[in-house]
Amino acid sequence: MDLFKKCYDYDITKKYKELGLYPYFHALETKQDIEVVMEGKRRIMIGSNNYLGLTGDQRVIDAGVEALQTFGSGVSGSRFLNGTLTIHLQLEKELADFLNKESCMTFSTGYQTNLGIISAIVGRNDLIFCDRENHASIYDGARLSFGKMIRFKHSDMADLEKKLSEADPNLGKLIVTDGVFSMTGDIAKLPEIVKLAKKYNARVMVDDAHGLGVLGKGGRGTAEYFGLENEVDIIMGTFSKSLASLGGYMVASEEVVNYVKHKSRPFIFCAAITPSNARTALEALRILKAEPERPKRLLEIADYVRKGLTNKGLKIIDHSIVPIIPIYTFSLLRTMVACKLLYEKGVYVNPVVPPATPEGECLIRTSYTSTHTFELMDEAIEIIAEVLNNLPEDEEELLKVLEDNE
Repeated sequence: MDLFKKCYDYDITKKYKELGLYPYFHALETKQDIEVVMEGKRRIMIGSNNYLGLTGDQRVIDAGVEALQTFGSGVSGSRFLNGTLTIHLQLEKELADFLNKESCMTFSTGYQTNLGIISAIVGRNDLIFCDRENHASIYDGARLSFGKMIRFKHSDMADLEKKLSEADPNLGKLIVTDGVFSMTGDIAKLPEIVKLAKKYNARVMVDDAHGLGVLGKGGRGTAEYFGLENEVDIIMGTFSKSLASLGGYMVASEEVVNYVKHKSRPFIFCAAITPSNARTALEALRILKAEPERPKRLLEIADYVRKGLTNKGLKIIDHSIVPIIPIYTFSLLRTMVACKLLYEKGVYVNPVVPPATPEGECLIRTSYTSTHTFELMDEAIEIIAEVLNNLPEDEEELLKVLEDNE
């Protein structure tokens, strides 16, 4: 059989493109901000992870330009060889200090960070206990390791304890969880996880990609939010969200970081984070430290939108405080039609569909920025309510809405 047969048979995207419902790869013509121009029209951006609004901050942009002029456009090698710059070392030092950990190392992407940490730490005779709703990079990191992955039901501490109790006490154990779950905005039950880890002699790793700059004192993340910085063994995060750049990091004890630096294949065999990415992340971190009101403002905006959407009769996932607010759209077709109509009316959101959700529980994921204004949010809420409250559930009626809109 031809290896490419699966490619030729893959026609789902063609189907949705023919219906005018394909929701991906819309092209930005301006920098990432609270309002953008996409494909020639103004859109209110409530579909990015630019939590602190720093991607367009002139201080961050200037820092990136300065790094380009000083160090060039790339490093042309691994951190092991010629790829370590003074700004890498400065970024790592300031991140470790900010997160109250002994040591830090950076990776070229957030995805690569999870691959690099888990595959290095977890050996052939070790176990990984993984929340079912963890990010895909955690799953892939587990697969890349030689350990055995054991999944537990999402935020179900009874299920986690059952699986820990059944495990061989002589094997190494790592519990891995998102700090803030990216699709639903759930916050991990970190106090209970830490308690179970102590009881069953396990280590704890938190993926805080959506927690840094959002939760905790000064935006220090999920572990600080619960007062557990000293109890969580490894924290990873990304630069592509609150820190307005690209890359990832790991903070832990000096011994653990040193081990990963010398054992992690995704770190050793990859070119280092570029000068401009390192410097812009560093500048964003310094702004976060100097302006701790940004995370507070972010949670105020999130609370304002939650109340606004609920008052309009919309069904949202409403058990968190973070700036990720999913709105139920239920069926796949209804979700795609909703995203199209919202986009055309000037609001950019993201569809969340199977396999990311169960069948019949599709969502549109909205996310917010500390620089959003209440006035802009009022405009977005009105448009969302107008579209979703008038959108039928029946597929034939949905298709008629689509035809009438052409």
